Amino acid sequence: MIAVAERTFGLLALVAMGVALFTAGVLLRGRVPGWLRDDVALPLATAIAATATGGSLLLSEVAGYLPCALCWYQRIAMYPLVLVVGIAAVRGDREVWRTAVPLSVVGGAISIWHILIEQNPGWGGPCDDAAPCTILWVEEFGFLTLPTMALIAFTAIGLLTFAARTR
Repeated sequence: MIAVAERTFGLLALVAMGVALFTAGVLLRGRVPGWLRDDVALPLATAIAATATGGSLLLSEVAGYLPCALCWYQRIAMYPLVLVVGIAAVRGDREVWRTAVPLSVVGGAISIWHILIEQNPGWGGPCDDAAPCTILWVEEFGFLTLPTMALIAFTAIGLLTFAARTR
């Protein structure tokens, strides 16, 4: 069951990567389509945040994967995004990017640091021997580890909330 969940989260991360790339392209063009800004961006950002949050809880609480210190810091940035962006989606608050983008940038920066430590175990980091930052609990498609999936989620959420902002 856990292997199926890992593969599913990997596939969803690839979808979120596609969403992030599409949204980045739209933002670079300078003209966000009304359907994306008005109807899709905030609900989709909420769904990505909720999936990342649910996935982290499933893998730690059900599968027993022990989160390291950097995992906890990423969770501190991700978990509030579910409520903040979700409430903004319901209320139609397009100014949520002012809160969501900084949380996404901080969480993304921590994810990058975690990815670098995974790839360079000798660098150390804030993690201890009981829950080291270098364990690859998940590695889907040869490159999607948990911090990589988190980075993709933070990037997609930040870009989507920015795309939803008022003109």
